[in-house]
Amino acid sequence: MPVWLREHSWRQTLTAVYLSLPLRGARATAANIFCSEQYLKVSIPPFLFEAILYAPIDDTNSTAKIGNGNIFFTLYKKEPVMWDSLTLANAAKEKLQHLRENAVLKAHEKAKEETEAKKITKQEHKKYALEATMKLEEEERKRIEDLKEKERQKVAKELELWKNQQKDGDAYKSIQKKGKLHQEIEPLKERKSEKMNQTRIPNEGTSKTRLKSTKALRESRVAEEEEWLHKQAEARRIINSDLSELEDLKEEEKNPDWLKDKGNKMFAMGDYLGAVNAYNLAVRLNNKLPLLYLNRAACHLKLRNLHKAIEDSSKALELLTPPVPDNENARVKAHVRRGTAFCQLELYTEGLQDYEAALKIDPRNKNIEKDAEKIRHLIQGTMQGS
Repeated sequence: MPVWLREHSWRQTLTAVYLSLPLRGARATAANIFCSEQYLKVSIPPFLFEAILYAPIDDTNSTAKIGNGNIFFTLYKKEPVMWDSLTLANAAKEKLQHLRENAVLKAHEKAKEETEAKKITKQEHKKYALEATMKLEEEERKRIEDLKEKERQKVAKELELWKNQQKDGDAYKSIQKKGKLHQEIEPLKERKSEKMNQTRIPNEGTSKTRLKSTKALRESRVAEEEEWLHKQAEARRIINSDLSELEDLKEEEKNPDWLKDKGNKMFAMGDYLGAVNAYNLAVRLNNKLPLLYLNRAACHLKLRNLHKAIEDSSKALELLTPPVPDNENARVKAHVRRGTAFCQLELYTEGLQDYEAALKIDPRNKNIEKDAEKIRHLIQGTMQGS
């Protein structure tokens, strides 16, 4: 049975009530106090104090201070009026029970509202952080696009210069001397050749047209495969020897392929940070090998460095051109890893685009198909929830 605390003192002004409650040696905390508009309860086993207040108070601004063996309440009145007593005298049991239950119900509703408010605030902060991140990413994309545009304009100027030199009969010597416009000239020759082939096709029926189209497609694929192999061979020959800190490295540590294998072994052992360090050094030695970025993206996914995973996957896709059968598997992995990073950032639409791109390359991959379907369900659920 609880011991009722009946000893208390109180005084009032027109706007507030000041109540002092002795603790009798007991230790109280804020958790022992419950206060609503017209109900006050202090429960410190075995002691109990309960009061149905004479009139409603502002429970939000009212305070309770614990110290010197007392709890001192400052209860602000909702209406500036003098009370006849601290509590309702001779109130019926049913009314007291109703006030008690109503007070508890309102307290629960208030707690629920506060929880919802905190949830909304948290979501708004999360949304703001996401918008800030997306803004930074957009600025980075714009910077990259500006660099690409400058490079495109530079190539266009060089090509125009070459055309002018060709008119003067010096084109061949200039190309040999500079060696810069080879990649731009060759596609022009191929397009010119393709146009000549198209003009030579006689109107002799659908079968011959199909044969010509098939032949042109085969030649195009061969050219793309040759370009891919040429790019890989060129990339293998690139070693950045200008880094002064490389002088202290062992000979094998200056080999990007050796570093890539070392990073792969560390990844298999679960040492993702060590693997990232190995890939970082390999990239500094040779920044043209797509598999270095692809493998580092996998490490960043494990380490939850999601923006870096997106960046490395994008760089790998940029280097995995032209698209040929030899780099299909790598392109699929790059799209899946970037899509996974987008989804973990809750950017499900962008993630789905990458998964669908992977499915276009490997349409029979059931695992990617299942994951893409899950992302579609998540997007639908998000839209319905909003």
